[in-house]
Amino acid sequence: MLWVAVSVVGLGFLIALEIAARRYGVPGPMTNQVREVILAPKSGTLLYAGMALMMVVLTWRQRFVAVGAAIGIDVVFWLVRWAVDAQMMAGNGALWVVLAHAVIAVTRRTGRDRVLLLKGVGLGLLLVAGRKTGDTWLLITSKTRPVVLDQYMAAADHALGSPSWLVGRIVEATGPVGAHVLDWVYVQLGVAAVVVALYQLRNVAVERRFPGHHLVCTFLVIGLLGPAIYMIFPVVGPVFAYGADGGQWAVANLWPGTPPPVSTPHPMPFDEITPRNCMPSLHTAWATAIFIHSRKGPRALRFAGAFWLIATLGATLGFGYHYGADIVAGVVFTLTIETALRSLDRGWDRPGIQLVVYGASVFAALLASYRYLSMEMAEHPWVFGPLLILAMTSVVYGYVRTTKLWERKPASAHLPEPRREPQPELV
Repeated sequence: MLWVAVSVVGLGFLIALEIAARRYGVPGPMTNQVREVILAPKSGTLLYAGMALMMVVLTWRQRFVAVGAAIGIDVVFWLVRWAVDAQMMAGNGALWVVLAHAVIAVTRRTGRDRVLLLKGVGLGLLLVAGRKTGDTWLLITSKTRPVVLDQYMAAADHALGSPSWLVGRIVEATGPVGAHVLDWVYVQLGVAAVVVALYQLRNVAVERRFPGHHLVCTFLVIGLLGPAIYMIFPVVGPVFAYGADGGQWAVANLWPGTPPPVSTPHPMPFDEITPRNCMPSLHTAWATAIFIHSRKGPRALRFAGAFWLIATLGATLGFGYHYGADIVAGVVFTLTIETALRSLDRGWDRPGIQLVVYGASVFAALLASYRYLSMEMAEHPWVFGPLLILAMTSVVYGYVRTTKLWERKPASAHLPEPRREPQPELV
């Protein structure tokens, strides 16, 4: 199945990152995950979300037992930490329950039941490990890319009206309430993805099988491929390159009050701490994936998917983490990956191949134009701005058109044959 292949690739990727992190003298994603068996976890919410994904393979009675066991274990950890005045954090119980089900699968299950339970455990652990993987990747980008291309992005962003500066001022005007809401949405993006994935996987326990393609597959592939673009196109973001957070490395303290002037861009050195994680905007990519996969759900889920996408766009721009051009690239990046995964699941056909090639070409053209045409884009915003939006919209249109075509084909294959009227017998 598709998600099994993604899981195997993801495991190999984790091992490679673990080795790379060790070369820089820091623990890798697998080490950090093992530490959370005992030490305070970084995100207890994400651990419980991973356990929820694992539980899609369990019966309702088994789910209640698993949740009760996780809460009980966390209570014990909480009391011990309170007694020794350690950091108070929950989530260890969820990780213990997931690992316990891995042991149960190996020792107490056989055949298809064992495979299904191991798939559930793997799904939960991969979601949790994705957070650790991201942290390691960000460290690698900051250590291996001493110069960044923010001046090129700021120049290209003039074609879109420098939206990060505009949205940044809007967020400042909303005060702490607006900033707090956007920050919560930004941080809990993984939890929102789990909610949508749980709806998609709600019948796994009954059908005893996973669907060929679901949101977690897209999430994992975005997380696998996205950081590779960070290495090709290192960018730190407006709040660092043009804001106070950049300190002595910033071009000037301009964000969000004053858009940067149009001037010839150059690669600029930056510190070895700040991640080069702007191009493309993976938060936008993941939020777009949530929006796409929520379209088949009930009204509340569709509303939540739309809200998360809009709020994520507001946070990425309003906090100065991304340029507008990053957002455009992130949408194209996601739709191309989603089309490829759906094609891989259902079988490659001409529309799917054409859209994947077209989306990849548009994405490559965006990167090339940001790097080599940024001055032209800044000097002629009324030409290049609409072209950027048109390029993104064309991929969106192609995706909608192709998926609608795919949905019509299975339906037409099962249409009943037209009923024939009996012919009178000739005497």
